[in-house]
Order: sequence, then structure tokens, then C-alpha cells
Amino acid sequence: MTRTADVVIVGAGVMGAAVAWHLATLGCRSVILLDQASTPGTGSTGRATGGFRAQFASAINVRLSLLAREKLRCFHDETGGDCGYQPVGYLFLAADHGQLGTLREAIAIQRAAGLVESLLVSTDDIARINPAIVLDGVVGGTFGATDGYIRPLGILQGYLDGAQRGGAQVEYGAGAIRLELGRGRIAALTTPSGRIAAGHVVNATGAWAADLARLAGVDLPVTPVRRQVALTAPTSVLPSSTPMTIFAEDGFHFRVRDGRVLLLWPTDTVGADRFDTTFDASWLDGVISRAHRRVPALRAVPVDRAGSWCGLYEMSPDHHAILGAAPGLDNFWLINGSSGHGVMHAPALGQLLAEMILTGRATSLDAHALRPARFLEGAPNPAPVLL
Repeated sequence: MTRTADVVIVGAGVMGAAVAWHLATLGCRSVILLDQASTPGTGSTGRATGGFRAQFASAINVRLSLLAREKLRCFHDETGGDCGYQPVGYLFLAADHGQLGTLREAIAIQRAAGLVESLLVSTDDIARINPAIVLDGVVGGTFGATDGYIRPLGILQGYLDGAQRGGAQVEYGAGAIRLELGRGRIAALTTPSGRIAAGHVVNATGAWAADLARLAGVDLPVTPVRRQVALTAPTSVLPSSTPMTIFAEDGFHFRVRDGRVLLLWPTDTVGADRFDTTFDASWLDGVISRAHRRVPALRAVPVDRAGSWCGLYEMSPDHHAILGAAPGLDNFWLINGSSGHGVMHAPALGQLLAEMILTGRATSLDAHALRPARFLEGAPNPAPVLL
């Protein structure tokens, strides 16, 4: 027996859920979400650290953040869920005047794109904003007071619940998916539970997006990259209002969440294969030494090695999302490659893709910079240096 749906979304993480909810709010009730996992939040969404910022070095990412921030502020009213938006700020720290110049250039881009809150800050300012850090080797930085934290699973659940109230069906444990192609479109999807004829198909499979695209004959330049998080034991040495603090020199950053400190240092770690999220304990020494050198209060706080984890970023070649119809398949929609910004931008990207599917174009902002064809055209966005 063949079922039918106006839209089938493959992937019920935060991105797929955001698309489903926005489709429902725009009047599309015939939506099915398929997910390989047996329960919600077990993929990349559940491993995200929950940062939110508008301090980017490209205009499109700033605008995505501003749209997402607007939606986060009314998230409970719209969905009934709790996104946990906490505007405690993002603090970027420069170790030399070259890095500070890059941060200054980013502020000019942010101003032009509509973000007015971000500021250049001196070392005296930094000492007031985050008194826990050692300022040796810091020459200045930037601070955005409306950046801060969100709760990835809260956003996911809010969108899932709202989408289902609007008529969407969510099916977990979907198993292997096959695509039926015909005349430049995807005609149907087949899973172990049956065949679904689809008007539109959305690829919201995150780090696994290239594999699904390959089934449709689409070369999607999205690759998984491992990112690890060290979790401290419960501690009160840093307040919950501590801003996300990022050292531009090597990318080390930290935040407080649920009475613990999350320590992050983006560097390559070893996995058995490209989707392996087994934690690589050999990475810990490097991140702990950076934390102890820069945040003396953490020297007496042990790291919870068993609670630390690894997740996957879905990286595009230019570190920008890929949004829109796949070249050559006008009903196969891509919402992939957010490159570490997926949860924070999901409210905006979900709205934009729903608009594209139902009206043929994004109406909330100009998303041309994110078009999938940009790589074939040789026109990628400039990849950011620091931001």
C-alpha cells in the first residue's frame, strides 16, 4: 500500500522539526518526518552545546541569526516549548592586533547587516565582563550582549510537538530509505514499512546528508567533522551568567551549563570512521591545559571524563548552510551544511525552506547566498577566518 504526503522530511532532528513546524504554520498539514533513530534527540541535536550568536563575519549568517533571535524571543508563545534563550553574551578575545583587526572588520559587516549590539572591547572591559580569565596575551576583543545560550533539545521538542499538533506525522526507526526518481523529480520513498508518494522531499539528515543526496544522484559537498566537549564535575566556581568566551588564537572556548563548565577546543580527533562519535580521551590533555592556563578557577575542578562527549558537525566547503532545491531535482530540498551553526540557525532556516517549498522563494530574507548551485557556479561564500 502506498501512502501519500505533500512533504516528506528525512531527518527529525532540530532542522527537520523546524521545517515541519513552519510548514504547518503556513497551512501545509500533510507532512511526514522519517528518522533512523528510535527516539528524538539522539543525533547531533542532542550533542550540541547550545550556543547562540549573531557575531559572524558574513552578512548572510548575521541575518540568519537576527531572524532566528526574533523567533527565539517568541518561541514559547508560538510553539509552547522552551528554547532556553539566555542572552549572557559572546566574548571573542584576540591575542594580537591582526586578530583584533579581523574582529573589527567583522563588526563592520555586522553593522551593515543590522546587528548593532556588538562592540569592540578593551582589556579593562574584558576584565569586567569575565573576571575569571587571565588577560596575559590578550590585546582586546569583541562582545555581543544579545548572544548567549539556547537549549537544543528544548527547541527540538517545541518544534516536534507543534508540528504534530499541526498534523505532521513523525516516524522513528524508519530504517533504510530508497528513492524513486523520474523526470527530474523524486516520485516516492520506500522504507521497510512501505512506500510513500511525495510531492516534496527534504534532506534534513545533518552530517549524513551527502549519503541521502547520493541516492538521488546529487553530489552534495557536506562532510562530517568530529567535535568534542569536555565536561567538568559540578561546580560553582563560575556563575551561570558567564558569557561564552572564545580565544581566537586557537579556538579554545568555554561556557557554563547546568552547574558544570563545558570546555571546547576544535581540533581533529581520531575516529574509527567518519561517523564515529566515540570520545577520544587523548584530546583531553590539550583542552584541560588550555583551561587551566586561561581560567585559574578551573584548576581545582576535575573533568568528568565519563560524561564528556563527541558529536558531528556537518561541514560545507565555505562553512555556510546549503539551502534550496537540489540542482536537477526541483522537489528535492536541501537544508544542510550549517557547519556548527545548525541549532542556532534552525528557526531561521526552517522558516526559509518552508517558504521556498510552498511559494517558490524565501520571503523572510534574501537567501540567495545559500543556494545549492553556488559551488557548481564557482561562487562559494568567502570562508570565515575567525567567525
